[in-house]
Amino acid sequence: MLGRQRGIIAASAVFSLLWLLPGTLSPYLLGRAIDQGVTKHDMGATLMWASLLAVVIVIGVASDVIASTFQISSWLDAMYRTMQLVARKVAQMCHVVIRRVPAGEMLSVASSDADNFGAVAEVSGRAIASLASFAFVTALVLTESLTLGLVVLASAPVILLVSAPIMVPMQRYQRLERERQSTLTGMAVDIVSGLRILRGVGGENLFGDNYQNQSQRVIAAGKRGGYWWALFQAASIVLTGWLLVLLTWLGIRHMLSGDLTVGQLIGFFGYAVFLSRPFNTFVEFIQKWIQALVSARKTLGITNHTPPWTQPASPAPWALGEIRDDRTGFVARPGELTIVVSSVPDDSAALCDRIGRYLPVGDGAIDVEEESLGGSAEARRQYRDRAAKREAQCRRDEEMANRPWGVTVGGVDLYDFDLAELRRHVMVTDAGAAVFAGTLQQLVDPHAEHTREQAERALWVSSADDVWEALPEGWQGRIDERGRGLSGGQRQRLILARSLLLDPEVLVLVEPTSAVDAHTEARIAERLPVARAGRTTILTTVSPLWLRHADRVVLLDGDTAVASGTHAELMATCPRYRAVVIRGEDAPPPVDRDKLDADEGVGDHITDEHDTAGVSHR
Repeated sequence: MLGRQRGIIAASAVFSLLWLLPGTLSPYLLGRAIDQGVTKHDMGATLMWASLLAVVIVIGVASDVIASTFQISSWLDAMYRTMQLVARKVAQMCHVVIRRVPAGEMLSVASSDADNFGAVAEVSGRAIASLASFAFVTALVLTESLTLGLVVLASAPVILLVSAPIMVPMQRYQRLERERQSTLTGMAVDIVSGLRILRGVGGENLFGDNYQNQSQRVIAAGKRGGYWWALFQAASIVLTGWLLVLLTWLGIRHMLSGDLTVGQLIGFFGYAVFLSRPFNTFVEFIQKWIQALVSARKTLGITNHTPPWTQPASPAPWALGEIRDDRTGFVARPGELTIVVSSVPDDSAALCDRIGRYLPVGDGAIDVEEESLGGSAEARRQYRDRAAKREAQCRRDEEMANRPWGVTVGGVDLYDFDLAELRRHVMVTDAGAAVFAGTLQQLVDPHAEHTREQAERALWVSSADDVWEALPEGWQGRIDERGRGLSGGQRQRLILARSLLLDPEVLVLVEPTSAVDAHTEARIAERLPVARAGRTTILTTVSPLWLRHADRVVLLDGDTAVASGTHAELMATCPRYRAVVIRGEDAPPPVDRDKLDADEGVGDHITDEHDTAGVSHR
């Protein structure tokens, strides 16, 4: 990343060096003014050297402004490059990333770790300038006095050599703090996303206590790292102070022996005072470099992941045909609306995952917190176990993704298709799909590939035209992040409209109307089959409002499709199907999400689509 910023860092170093010019040259110019002007009562020489000193100060002040601009630019550039890296990796890995990396870890990399990289980029230019100024001052001192010059030259490696042993435990505890902070961030994400459920079941205190305990562990690691950092900084200050004392004492001895003039002695004292500035910059660079190394290690833990999918040597050409799942025996015919009914929503959702060639979400990524740094044998064993489980999970993903998939389209296994080509023809949409910030037009038609009439048609089919009417600016009305300001039903209908607008050959909908009221669901169930006529649509639900419109209904019992036919046929001939549908009818009516206040903090109603019974695990 520093290599990518070499131009900005070089400019920062040049102007930082000019900013250090007053400190670098002032002792020399002041000494010459005293020796050649003041002590000889030569006003002309005094004014000349004083004028040069004033010019140097003006250059330093102006350069400070420019250097600060480059330093801030470098900081921001590094931060946003890191965020881009994480975003691109998430896009590349798609749904697999949540099986590999905890959400808290990704958020920590994109926030605190990005800031650490920015801090290193910012200080790098100043560190280069400080090194150059240190070399220049050393050369000046060597020309004045060989002894004092050698003292200055040897001071930097001595100070760093003495301080180096402190850096090891400091880095160790900073890494432990970073690990614990990642876990804490993940807990915060989980708590926020499930806050309404926690309130409903009275689990706020339990999760709050867990969060507090983890927070205290972060603080404890931070304190231990802080102790070592304080010791490192104190050692640097003490050693720098001893250097100042030593240079002053040696300078006075040389002056008394006649080897130095008064002006040279004042210059040496100025050099000694000035050297504390580059030394402080070196210390700051070391501290931020150590933090960035810890962050780099975690960032590589994300960016080093590669998608498990590999392209077949000779991809089969796409041709739509009968869709068959070998595991369950499920069959969907081209051009029909097929509805999957299951008493366990996760079973039907898993079938949809397989049809889209998505790996199962499972229990998510394994959080590997590096407790081995705490020192106990048990902590080290737990860390090794978690790391081994994560590696095994990655291997299972690779194995699962690179063998015959078990779902065929027209007799061709999904493994034999080019994955990008498959994604263009088969689209899986569920209630948990994301709603990003932007205009309504950007939400419904993010790539601006469709006409206004097509977009309005998709809104009408999904019964989401009321959202357009409710926004004062219409298509240009702003949608907040994650659809805040919209009810759960409105978000779900907009997601459905976005899917319909893309009009894929095969559209797989997982519980598409679980968050809307019965009247709205009935309208969508009537309009969608007409809009998708001649296209293959697979849908999961137990709602009779949908089932009576299906060309074919498939009853799923665990991993087996046990019955298929029309809704009327199955109601008349299959008691198991009838029991599942009637149980769905007897369930409490869904909350009318469109009539609820969209404010996340209002009421105790469960209004998030994830909180609705029957929504898939995805």
